[in-house]
Amino acid sequence: MRRQITRLALIAFVASSWSLPVFADDDQQQPDRRRPGQPTEEPAALPPIDSTAVPPPARAEPRQSIPILDRWRLVEAVGVRERWWDPYNQNTLKGDRPLFDDWFIALSAISDTVYEFRALPTPVGAQSTERPGSIDLFGREDQQIFNQNLIASFSLIKGDTAFRPQDIEVRFTPVFNYNHVKVKEDRILRIDPTRDTRRGDGHIGVQELFLDYHLRNVSDRYDFDSVRVGIQPLTLDFRGFLFQDQQPGIRFFGNRNNNRLQYNVGWVRRLEKDTNSGLNDLGKRLRDDDVFFANVYLQDVVTLGYTIQGIAAYNRNREGNDPYFYDKNGFLQRPASIGFERPSDYDVLYLGVNGDGHFGRLNITHSFYAAFGDVEANPFTSAFENEKAKIRSFFAAVEPSMDFDWIRVRLQGLYASGDGDPFDNKARGFDAIFENPQFAGADTSYWIRQPVPLIGGGGVGMSLRNGLLINLRSSREHGQSNFINPGTVLLGAGADFDVLPELRVSVNLSHIAMAKKGVVEVLRNQELHSKSVGWDTSLSLLYRPNFIQNVVFRASGAMLTGGGAYKELFAVSGDTGKRHYTALFNLILTY
Repeated sequence: MRRQITRLALIAFVASSWSLPVFADDDQQQPDRRRPGQPTEEPAALPPIDSTAVPPPARAEPRQSIPILDRWRLVEAVGVRERWWDPYNQNTLKGDRPLFDDWFIALSAISDTVYEFRALPTPVGAQSTERPGSIDLFGREDQQIFNQNLIASFSLIKGDTAFRPQDIEVRFTPVFNYNHVKVKEDRILRIDPTRDTRRGDGHIGVQELFLDYHLRNVSDRYDFDSVRVGIQPLTLDFRGFLFQDQQPGIRFFGNRNNNRLQYNVGWVRRLEKDTNSGLNDLGKRLRDDDVFFANVYLQDVVTLGYTIQGIAAYNRNREGNDPYFYDKNGFLQRPASIGFERPSDYDVLYLGVNGDGHFGRLNITHSFYAAFGDVEANPFTSAFENEKAKIRSFFAAVEPSMDFDWIRVRLQGLYASGDGDPFDNKARGFDAIFENPQFAGADTSYWIRQPVPLIGGGGVGMSLRNGLLINLRSSREHGQSNFINPGTVLLGAGADFDVLPELRVSVNLSHIAMAKKGVVEVLRNQELHSKSVGWDTSLSLLYRPNFIQNVVFRASGAMLTGGGAYKELFAVSGDTGKRHYTALFNLILTY
C-alpha cells in the first residue's frame, strides 16, 4: 500500500514539472505553454511569400543517374520495338526519332479515289454527232468520271519540333494521277470529233518541292521568322475565296506576341497545269503571271477565339503578247473564246479583310475584298486596238453558325459584284486569282463541283469546276481572270449532324443567281427575264470507321433545279423543268 502511494506521488510530481503538448487550432493555442528552458520571446515572423519570385537554385547533388547517349531509343531497353507499317506507335519513318543526330524523316502516302456520275448541259457536236439525227442544240448529258491520285510526301527535318520551330525542312510531294472520263457526245473531251467519247489519261505532278529555313527566334517562347522557297501550298484567306494553290515562289512568315500575331509576305509565279488532272505540269514553261501578297493574322481580337486578317494581293498578268494557248485536248484557253478573242494583260490589286472565330456560342466566318486595276483590252470593244477597261469590283461573304449538342446549323450569304454593261470599258465584275472555296457545301455542292458551260455564248463556263463565281472564264487552270462578268449572288442554309462519333451527315440548300445579266444577254444574243440560276440541294456523308483519318469514306449527292435564267439558257427541246445531278463516292486511305 505504501509503495502504491509513493508511485502516485512520483507521477504527480513529474506531471506538475512538465507541460504536455496541446493540439488545437492556431486561434485556440495557449501562448503561455512552453517547454522548460525555452526563451519566452515570441518567434520572429516569417517573411511574406512572393509568388512571382524565382526560387534559389538547388544545392548541387551528386549525379544519381547514368547518361543515355541516345534518349530516342531508350524505349528499346524496356522491350518496345517499332513496326514500320504502324504510324500510331514509335516509328522512325514518321519522325518519332532521328535518323542521325537531330535529323528526322517523315514519310506519308495518301490514296484518293473518286468515282462520280453527273449530268450537265452538253452541246451536240458542231461537225458531227454521236447519234444520227441529233440536230438539237443540246445533247445527251450523262457523264462518268473515275479519278485516282496517289500522293507521296517526303520530309527531311533538322531539329526537334516538339517545343520549338524546326531549323530546316526539305519537302518533296509528287502526285501520280490516272483519270478516265466517259461522255455521250462528240467534241466534249477533245476538239477532234473523230476521237472516241472515252478518254483515259495519266500525269505525274509535283505539288510540293521546297526548302524551309528557320531564320531566328525573337522571344524565349519561340516566336520566330522563317523563309520558304520553292513549290509550296498557299491559302491567302480562311475559306479559299481569293487564292488556294501549290505554286513556286518565296514566302517569309513568322509570328509575334506568343503567336497572337502571324504574318506572311511573299511572291509566286504560276505554273501551267495539266489539263485533265489539274496538277502542276513541270514540262511547261512558267506562266507570265505573278502574285505578290502580304497578310497579317491577329488572334483574340475583341474576344477570345476570334481571329481577324488583313490582306493585300497584287496580280500582274503579262500574257497579252503570248501566242494563243490551246490545252492538251485542243481547246482554246488563252485568250478566252468570247467577244473579239484578243489577248490582253491586266493588273489588279486586291484589298481584303477576313475574320473567323466565335462570340460565345455564335461561330462566324466573313470575308470582304475590293479589286482595283486595269485590263488592257476589253473583249467586247477592242476589235482593232486595245481599249482599257478599269477594274472596280468587290466581294463579300458571311457564314454564321451555332452548335446545339451534336448539331451545327449554319447560314451563308455571298455577293460578288457584276458588270451590267460590257461596252462602257468599266470592268465591275469580281473575279478571283485561283479560287477553291470551302463554302456552301464546298465540293459536295453541284454548283461548286461541276463546270456549267455557257453553250452558244462562247468557249467559256458560267462556273468552273471547284469554283463558285459566275465569271465566264475559259478554265480555272489555264485561263485568265475575267472582270467583265455577271457577278454572283448566293443565299442558303445548311446543317451538320454528328450522328455517330465516326459518322457525319451534312445537308445544304442554296439559291444562286447572277448579280447582273447584261453580259450573258450580249453573249447569247438573247433577252433573259430572270437572274435566277437555280436551287442547289446536296446531301453528304463522311464516315471514319475507326475514329481516325487513316480511312475516310465520303458519299454525296447533289441536284441543281434550274431557275428562270437557267431554264431559258439550257432548255432542252422545250423541257424547261430539267434538273441536273451529281453523285460522288470518295475513298481516302492515309499512311
